[in-house]
Amino acid sequence: MAKKINSKRKGAEGEREWAKFCREQGFEDARRGQQYSGIEGEDVIGLPGIHQEVKRVERLNVSDAIRQAIRDKEEEDIPIVAHRKNYEEWFVTMRADDWFKLYKAWRDKYD
Repeated sequence: MAKKINSKRKGAEGEREWAKFCREQGFEDARRGQQYSGIEGEDVIGLPGIHQEVKRVERLNVSDAIRQAIRDKEEEDIPIVAHRKNYEEWFVTMRADDWFKLYKAWRDKYD
């Protein structure tokens, strides 16, 4: 029988995994917030303008997670929830209004 991992350790491992994934996407400054300069309230830092809430769980309450990201973000930041289950890929969940802000900024580059 596999040893059960405690939730705090699993959360820290998820944050490290997400930070590594961000670095693999070209964001070399991505690091766990708790281990970098003692920043509290941010799971991962290194994506300026984005508040990242990281969840590495099998059952995610998306509404609770996004509310936490909204509550913990700086005023100008866009809150996201980066999440994955065991043996699955990473997903990012965000408010639709914020997604459209990003999409419009991307689209405007090509108009």
